[in-house]
Amino acid sequence: MDTVFKALADFSRRKLLDQLHRTSGQTLKELCRDLDMTRQAVTKHLAVLRRANLVIPLWRGREKLHYLNPVPLQQVSERWIEKYEHARVRALLELKKGLEAHKPKPRRP
Repeated sequence: MDTVFKALADFSRRKLLDQLHRTSGQTLKELCRDLDMTRQAVTKHLAVLRRANLVIPLWRGREKLHYLNPVPLQQVSERWIEKYEHARVRALLELKKGLEAHKPKPRRP
């Protein structure tokens, strides 16, 4: 998971992942279109994302297409986010129950 966190630490790599989330299966040229960086810089960022298994390149003829792999992100979510989310949701539910228990009853005319 360290490689995933390292990959996500950079704004440009997160932007690449966002682009692939919108449209998976893009060429390097397509990915470079919306980024203000050189083709070589995008290639280096894609290499980091590939090492983290967040991007999977596949060849289609002479074109190399880059696809988003959401599995590592789901694993991070399950291990680091969801377990803390349960406590927050439970606290909100208890707050709701407490507020409803003290809710004044409507008056009859």
